[in-house]
Amino acid sequence: MLTPWRLFLCQMALNIFYHIAKEIGEMESKWRLLHKANIKLCSQLIFTFITWQMSGYLTTKNSSLCLGGQDIFATVRENSPTGEIIAHLSINGDPGASSIRLCLTGENADWFYLEGRTIRLNSSFSRTLDREVLGSVLIAALTCYEDDIIRSRYRIMVEILNENDNMPYYLEDTIQPRYISELLTVNSMVFTVKARDGDGDTITYMTDKSTADASYFRIDLPNSGMVILDKPLDYETKTQLQVVIFAVETTTKEKYSTTATVTVNVLDGDDQYPQFQPCAPVYEDGDHNICTNPVYSVNITETDEDAVLYFSPGPIHAEDGDKDILTPLVYSILSGDGNGRFTIDSKTGEISLRQRVENRLLTPSFRLRIMAAQVNDPKKYSVATALVHVVSENRFPPFFNKTVYKGFLIESSSPATLVTTYGNQVLVVQAIDRDFRDGINPKIHYTMQPLTGSNKLYHISQDGIVIAKTDRLRAFDRHILEVIATDEESGETAHASVDIEVLQRGQPVPRSPFGEERLFGDMNAGMAGGIAALVLLVAVTVLFLFLWLAKRRRERRDPADRGAVALGKHPNVEASSPIAPRHVL
Repeated sequence: MLTPWRLFLCQMALNIFYHIAKEIGEMESKWRLLHKANIKLCSQLIFTFITWQMSGYLTTKNSSLCLGGQDIFATVRENSPTGEIIAHLSINGDPGASSIRLCLTGENADWFYLEGRTIRLNSSFSRTLDREVLGSVLIAALTCYEDDIIRSRYRIMVEILNENDNMPYYLEDTIQPRYISELLTVNSMVFTVKARDGDGDTITYMTDKSTADASYFRIDLPNSGMVILDKPLDYETKTQLQVVIFAVETTTKEKYSTTATVTVNVLDGDDQYPQFQPCAPVYEDGDHNICTNPVYSVNITETDEDAVLYFSPGPIHAEDGDKDILTPLVYSILSGDGNGRFTIDSKTGEISLRQRVENRLLTPSFRLRIMAAQVNDPKKYSVATALVHVVSENRFPPFFNKTVYKGFLIESSSPATLVTTYGNQVLVVQAIDRDFRDGINPKIHYTMQPLTGSNKLYHISQDGIVIAKTDRLRAFDRHILEVIATDEESGETAHASVDIEVLQRGQPVPRSPFGEERLFGDMNAGMAGGIAALVLLVAVTVLFLFLWLAKRRRERRDPADRGAVALGKHPNVEASSPIAPRHVL
């Protein structure tokens, strides 16, 4: 009997087949005729077919051992050991029976193995379960064969639970050396670092405040990795900086971290003014050196003309304060050139005298104001002073009348004592200049340099008097000093040496270089006299022994020699006289 629900099923089947045929485009007309055919006959046939299929399915369900299972959804922790239980099977039959066979297939089937009704993890020491490598899910399938016929198939989906087993690491291109201009303003971004964590943990960044250059940088937003300039840069003070940055996990209990050291190379910027050389430092604190421009000076005479001037302490020369840029400079005379009397080379700074000075009494000196400015930026300039002194013509150089001066000091606790010479006279080391009638040149300046270990123990006045710090000297000390006399007008010098001996307390100063008493250390006059008497006695004894030995030598001569001497003839001459020896007697 054709019931309504059977007719409904038949109608649904016809509609499905009709739409499939319409999409494929084949046999469209046939299906239209079929749709208009006898619905009762078609419905009866389809119902008979469906009823046959359902009865076969129910029979199989009741008799198959592969049925009764379900799809498997499980979890396993990352890095779990081999043999970890994934799931238990719930099929009707016993996998150990000979009639059924279970098989694992699919993309990740090799990560599992069967042990009875249990699916276990198939990992090893060399092949760990790594979520960062495999992904978050393992997919496989379990197929059940009964009499070598597939009876059922179940899906297996295993989620890998994450473990914090990875350290953060920096992206290499974000921690490479940086090159930053010193003109970069404070609070500007210098660079950005980036670190990653294989486990996907949140990372924050911070700088190491204990390093030497930590004060130059800061990180305002810990999660950004953006490094901000916190202190002005100065190429002239520091050309390279290093900042240490930590990348730390913030969402894990382990708080794993990694460290990177980023080198920041400071590039020179055009922010310094020209500086005349040599630099005269007035302040130094290790990081900053403040200098003043030197005062150049030179002496000329009334006869000098069309000559290049050579200044002291060196030639007029300036350099750009930015040592790595060294912008070219241009020189000019601002004032004091004497209506063209002096000219300057704009490129080298060399000053020349073009006109001679007629009267040095009327114009004893000139003050020149020299400016050095950058060629590309004239607003960046520096000014120095050059003094030109007009002096009388110098014919004779200064000289000392001695090459070595002898000085003496007596041991004392006094902080300062004048050095004396023979006869206990004050030692005066003074140079002579024959350009002056009295030989005394008021422009001579005296300096003293130690040739032995006597640094800061002696001082010489501009009158040539030597002063010693006696409380720092001991008896029998001896120091040799070099005195330099410099003519401040001509620049000529003379040299002499001073030999200073320290006498013990109570010891007199020698009266002359020829009658200078010998220094016997701690011996007094009585001891010295005793030693002299002993020496004299030894000398007399040696002389006596010498005479006695000479006498003994004469007495031991041959008797014939002595007889020949008595007769007054040579012993080799024979007697010609017949006189017998007895007559001689």
